[in-house]
Amino acid sequence: MTQRRITDDLQALLNVLPARITEAVIQADDSDNLLEIVLDLGRVPVARFVNREVTLSDVETTHEDIDAVVANIGEFDADNRAGLERTLHRISAIRNRHARIVGLTCRVGRAVYGTIDIIEDLLATGQSILLLGRPGIGKTTMLRESARILADDKRVIIVDTSNEIGGDGDVPHPAVGRARRMQVAKPSLQHEVMIEAVENHNPEVIIIDEIGRELEALAARTIAERGVQLVATAHGRTLENLLLNPTLSDLVGGIESVTLSDEEARRRGTQKTVLERRSPPTFDVLIEIEERDRLHVHADVSAAVDALVRGYPLAPEVRYRDPVGEVVIEKPAPPPAMRPTPQTSRRIFANNSENTQPLSRAARGNPVLAQPETVNPAPPEVNKTLQPVHIYPYGVARNRLIQAARRLGVPAVVVANLEEAEVLMTLRTYYRSRQHPIVEAEARSMPIYVLRANTINQMEQSLAELFNLSVESGPSEWDIIAAQTQVAIQNVLNGQRFVDLPPAAAGIRRLQHDMARQAQLVSHSYGKDPNRRVRIFRE
Repeated sequence: MTQRRITDDLQALLNVLPARITEAVIQADDSDNLLEIVLDLGRVPVARFVNREVTLSDVETTHEDIDAVVANIGEFDADNRAGLERTLHRISAIRNRHARIVGLTCRVGRAVYGTIDIIEDLLATGQSILLLGRPGIGKTTMLRESARILADDKRVIIVDTSNEIGGDGDVPHPAVGRARRMQVAKPSLQHEVMIEAVENHNPEVIIIDEIGRELEALAARTIAERGVQLVATAHGRTLENLLLNPTLSDLVGGIESVTLSDEEARRRGTQKTVLERRSPPTFDVLIEIEERDRLHVHADVSAAVDALVRGYPLAPEVRYRDPVGEVVIEKPAPPPAMRPTPQTSRRIFANNSENTQPLSRAARGNPVLAQPETVNPAPPEVNKTLQPVHIYPYGVARNRLIQAARRLGVPAVVVANLEEAEVLMTLRTYYRSRQHPIVEAEARSMPIYVLRANTINQMEQSLAELFNLSVESGPSEWDIIAAQTQVAIQNVLNGQRFVDLPPAAAGIRRLQHDMARQAQLVSHSYGKDPNRRVRIFRE
């Protein structure tokens, strides 16, 4: 077990604060858990600790207090951040409309030695590693320690956008060891410095904090393709929400909508339009920092993304420190068997008789035309403990509903008219327009199941609810696309000039245009099928 050692140079930060605030912080007597000190004009100063918040003075913060702090620290950069020479502390400014500083966040920076042993074996493989986690969880601390360890026997360059890794000033903090540091003049130029580091300084490893823009994601891919090991952090908490972020999804390979051939769709047991990983991921390993000493490790990002978009997410490897400080690694259990494809799947019948043969291709479109057709002589595997339910699908694809029932092994009987049905299943658009069968079903007090989309995933979830089954299902194709589109809309509303969504089929693009219009944004389609995509931007 590596001995943990913490250095925070806290006194250097306290020396630049007003005397009454410094004294109050010392009296709080909890410096090891101090996260930041907040000074906002016209409000009382506050100290934020790991598990609590403490008021440092009853006297409100004045312009004089803020100006005194600003005079004692380094110059603020374009990202409104400043620091103290040879420390890891960060002071961030809030300005009014006239650019005068009206608030300061003084964040305590700590060099924590001896924390990287929990992933040291992964660093030694030479694979590129991406760290995710909420703000303040320790991503940058782990990045800094990684740089120090790797620099002992490799050429390491740190691309330090906000001087958080190597500290303020021209001389890097001792916590980065022998690693070299390149500072970035403006955050918008980070991608250029990343490329410059590779072209000019021959690194074996590049360390990057906070990949947050599309150009930085593209630069990271360029670096990885040149054979340089990357260790970086990115905005996001889990693999899934990173995948839904259209700006950064390329870091893990991205996703796109693909149209399969009829034969391939039948082989997979899916609809013809599916989501797939677009390209090899930039990073080989992804680590989700759940708590300071507890990590979820996706050791094979390609496999994790492929499983996630197909609805069978793989369990990550769990690593944590036990009460005595030893690293414990829990390997995931073997993944459960995938649901059977049509060649080996359980059969669904027009009634509950075991002697009834599977429906023919024509019958799947119209149960009235059902004729016996021997496709597979294997006995059916319908769950015989369940009571059959007669379902009338109105606007719902019958063949997909049959396939969904087959995959779940439930005795769903698809009927051709409402009189024979016990349950009606329809789409949201039909339900909202109050079609005649909907009104008639309501008059009969018949249960109605409303689907968001005509997908097998949606049908399976409704059937699971209908038969009271516990089914874990991954996100549907539209769930993922809608979430991607919403993230893109939010990025544009937050000031990004435009966002290009992944290529998609025409029907999906129409829905993306509708979402953009509802957010009062402009959207256009560009390119030619199958690579035609939607771009969202302001007028």
